[in-house]
Amino acid sequence: MGIYRLPKIKNKKYSYTPRYYKGEGNPYEIKHKFDEHRTTVGGSKDLKTRFNNALNDYKNNPDRNADRRVFIIAAVLVLIFLFVIGFDLSIFFS
Repeated sequence: MGIYRLPKIKNKKYSYTPRYYKGEGNPYEIKHKFDEHRTTVGGSKDLKTRFNNALNDYKNNPDRNADRRVFIIAAVLVLIFLFVIGFDLSIFFS
């Protein structure tokens, strides 16, 4: 046993239920709103697995118009940024 090692203390668990709560499940459970709709949320800690899950989620997205809209907004913002910094776009055209 090490000198600097602290003893392992487990957290106490109480079985408290609120007096006026009439619902399902635990009212104190912290859960994200969209967890049941995403496949990228999970306990996998591997970077490759998380990247593959995100790519599969992107490919199987039923709303393709949203992807197109995000691409158009990003392209417009890049063009505005290039205009603000004074980038010469004539190098792309002959």
